[in-house]
Amino acid sequence: PAFLNSNSTSHTWPFSAVAELVDNASDPGVCAKQMWIDVVEEEGQLCLTFTDNGCGMTPNKLHKMLSFGFTEKGSSKVSQQAIGLYGNGFKSGSMRLGRDVLIFTKNGGCQSVGMMSQTYLEKIKAQAVIVPIVPFNQQTDILHQAAERKIHESFHVPVFWWSGLNWASRSQVVTQDSENNLKAILEHSIVTSVEKLHAHFDSIPSKKGTKILIWNIRRSKDGKPEIDFETDATDFRLPFIQTVETKKGHSRSASMHEQIPEIQYSLRAYLSILYLKPRTQIFLRGKKNEPRLITKGLNLIEHDVYNPHFSKDKVKVTFGMNLRKNDHYGIMFYHKNRLIKAYEKVGCQLKVGEQHFTGVLSLPKSRRSSRFLQSSGQRAGVGVIGVIECNFLKPAHNKQDFEYTKDYRLTLTALGSKLNDYWNALTDNQPRGRTYSNCASLSAQCDRVYRRPDWLQCEECLKWRSVPPGHYEHVPENWNCSQNPNSRYRSCSVPEEAEEEPSAPSYQKSYKKQ
Repeated sequence: PAFLNSNSTSHTWPFSAVAELVDNASDPGVCAKQMWIDVVEEEGQLCLTFTDNGCGMTPNKLHKMLSFGFTEKGSSKVSQQAIGLYGNGFKSGSMRLGRDVLIFTKNGGCQSVGMMSQTYLEKIKAQAVIVPIVPFNQQTDILHQAAERKIHESFHVPVFWWSGLNWASRSQVVTQDSENNLKAILEHSIVTSVEKLHAHFDSIPSKKGTKILIWNIRRSKDGKPEIDFETDATDFRLPFIQTVETKKGHSRSASMHEQIPEIQYSLRAYLSILYLKPRTQIFLRGKKNEPRLITKGLNLIEHDVYNPHFSKDKVKVTFGMNLRKNDHYGIMFYHKNRLIKAYEKVGCQLKVGEQHFTGVLSLPKSRRSSRFLQSSGQRAGVGVIGVIECNFLKPAHNKQDFEYTKDYRLTLTALGSKLNDYWNALTDNQPRGRTYSNCASLSAQCDRVYRRPDWLQCEECLKWRSVPPGHYEHVPENWNCSQNPNSRYRSCSVPEEAEEEPSAPSYQKSYKKQ
């Protein structure tokens, strides 16, 4: 039990634990088109549920998922872009959100339930991590003896070493016969009858899929759930963020929500940019979460190329201005489509002074050099967002940072230099040669001059399509490719528009003019 709790402590932020469970549904080997996240009441307790309509798992795969230090991700061509590396995401994520979890899964022929429970292990004084697994025949709902034999065969490997941490401890997954496992689940879980088990299987809205039920959810010192479910009936929010930031003195001149990026305290906001190009629709508390293509929503977009000497990759870097929320800026680091670090300050952004962004572009052009901006205390680089997919770096275990290697430090330095180039070109009015005389109306001017296409996701194939700006006054709720005004992309069988892969910066850097 202590190991399960310790293993979850890498997730200091609850939403990083949620993201682990979302990753599992979004990975290529699962291919879930939809996922539903909710909070429900079961037997008088608040429970978290995560349900997807992916391919589900056989009993053998469920056993492997619940084992430590085991992963099949990356073992085939199909899963080359799988997010996980260590085979620990489900265990660490679920145990961070609550003490106990049931996982229901069905793959079209067999449906299985497994339990990972700190409460159960404490009650039986277990010396190893015991995970009861019960397979049922999906057509007859009776115990699946053939599937159980396969599980027994797979359990002949005696010990699964957990190599992700520098601990000497090890954990072992044990099974008994299905009847005893079923008895353990019904006696020590929140689901107390076979009928209720099958009701949870039936709540998975397809013949294949998985449902995770977490109870004894984490609570704060005051006894309240650490996640606020009451303030917004369509969201999960973190109430302690405001308290922490107020103590730090960040709320003296503005409200907390203006100072802290919304993704830090709103799960709905975080999920909207969790993936560079989302491939799974997420419904949070019954309401569809609207994903954002972060590289398509910026103003004054330019592209650069990063060619790290330690890799053969030439990586596109996108820069743009976040004009409406210019207090939220920095580099958005993605890895294999997944957000790892958000708003990481680099280059001139590290030298930001106390003054506001208003006035920077209203300065006389002769006084806009980066040297002047830094020496005068003006907020150089404020409002600039950079986006890069760093598949050549290695994420940390909690997927909220990268391992602090030399390659990572070199990447930060290079991105800082490139962001400075973009900022200097912007303040020197180099991109497209336009002058903005009134900084207060810069956002409106950008909208008029550079009207960007709208990007919509097809409900059927989940491909992203561009439509002319302003084509829809109100986007249809269930938009699909057949409604595309561009006849070339009016079919789900047509690939997405190819992304531009620049071989050189799309703008003239200031130092090259001299």
